[in-house]
Amino acid sequence: MRIVRPAVATAFALLAASPAFAKIPLVNATCPGKIEVHADEGGPIYINGKEAKLHVFNDNYYEAKGGGVTISLTIRPDGSPDVSYTGHGGANGVCTVK
Repeated sequence: MRIVRPAVATAFALLAASPAFAKIPLVNATCPGKIEVHADEGGPIYINGKEAKLHVFNDNYYEAKGGGVTISLTIRPDGSPDVSYTGHGGANGVCTVK
C-alpha cells in the first residue's frame, strides 16, 4: 500500500489547479472578420473583449476558444508572438499583431 503525504498531495493539487499560462506575452492583434485579440502578459486571452477558454500545449503554443473562433498563439524563439485564427465555416488566416 502506498502512502501519500498530505503536504505533497496538497502541493500537487495546487500546482494542477494553477493557471498554466504564465509565459503568454502582452499581445494585441486584429484578425480578418473583425476579430480582435488581446492578452495581458501572463494571460488570459480575450477574443472581442470576452475571456476565452485557454488550452496550453506547451510554453510556446496556446489555443484560445470563444465566440465560435479558435485563436492560435505561437511564441517564436525571439519571444515575439504569431497569431492566427480559425473561424466559422472553416475560415482561417493570419492575424496582424499590433
